[in-house]
Amino acid sequence: MKCALITGGSRGIGRAVCIKMAELGYHVLINYKGNEAAAQETLEAVKNAGSTGELLQFNVGEAEEVKQVLGTWIESHKDDQIEVLVNNAGIREDGLMFMMSEGQWNNVLNISLNGFYHVTKQVLSSMLMKRYGRIINMVSLSGIKGLAGQTNYSAAKAGVIGATKALAQEIAKRGVTVNAVAPGFIKTDMTAELNEKELAAQVPMNRFGTAEEVAEAVAFFASKGAGYITGEVLSINGGLYT
Repeated sequence: MKCALITGGSRGIGRAVCIKMAELGYHVLINYKGNEAAAQETLEAVKNAGSTGELLQFNVGEAEEVKQVLGTWIESHKDDQIEVLVNNAGIREDGLMFMMSEGQWNNVLNISLNGFYHVTKQVLSSMLMKRYGRIINMVSLSGIKGLAGQTNYSAAKAGVIGATKALAQEIAKRGVTVNAVAPGFIKTDMTAELNEKELAAQVPMNRFGTAEEVAEAVAFFASKGAGYITGEVLSINGGLYT
C-alpha cells in the first residue's frame, strides 16, 4: 500500500487533507490525540471518498508514545510505505508575552516543533531507503509575519519553517522533498472564536479561506509533479501578507 500519514487529522484542515489524500488513492493514516469520535468521522469521510484508512492515536509531543504507536506500525507494515507525511498537528494557547505562563510556551512549541521532529524521524529512514517521499509541514502566517498575542505559536511555526528549509537540503539527493504550507485565516474550529467579519475585512479577498483550499495546496506538494520543488513555503492567505 502507498500510505499518507496526517497528524492532527481528526478535524479542520487535517480532516480536509485526509479526504484529499483519499481521493488521490492513498491509504490514509489518521493520527489524533484524544477526540476519537471526530477521528472516526474523518475515517468515514475517507471511506466515502473511495479509499481506505485507519486511526493511529498518539500525542505527537510525546516521543515514547510516537515510537510505540507509529514505530510499531512501521515495523509491522514493512511492505507498505508512508509516501506522504503531513505534519499538521498543532495547538494555540494565545496570550500576551508578559502574561504567558511557561506551560503555555512549552505546550505550543512541544506539539508543533517537537512533534515535527518525533514524527518525521520515524518515517524518514524508509523514505530515504526507497528514495521517494513527500513531507509537508503545516505552518502559519504567524510563523512568517508574527502576530501579536501569539509569540509562542509564531515561534513554533517559524521553527518548523527553518527546519523545513534545512531538512530539504539534507535529503534532496534522495528524492524526498520537504515543503511547508502557511495558511492565513482559515474557517475551522481553531478560528471559530475569532471575529470573522472584522478580520475578513483585512484580507484583500475579503473572506476567510477554507480547509479544502489548504488541502489542494498540500496535494500539489504531495504530487510527483512537484518533485523539483523543495524547501519552499506556500502562503494561503488571500493576499493578506505577501
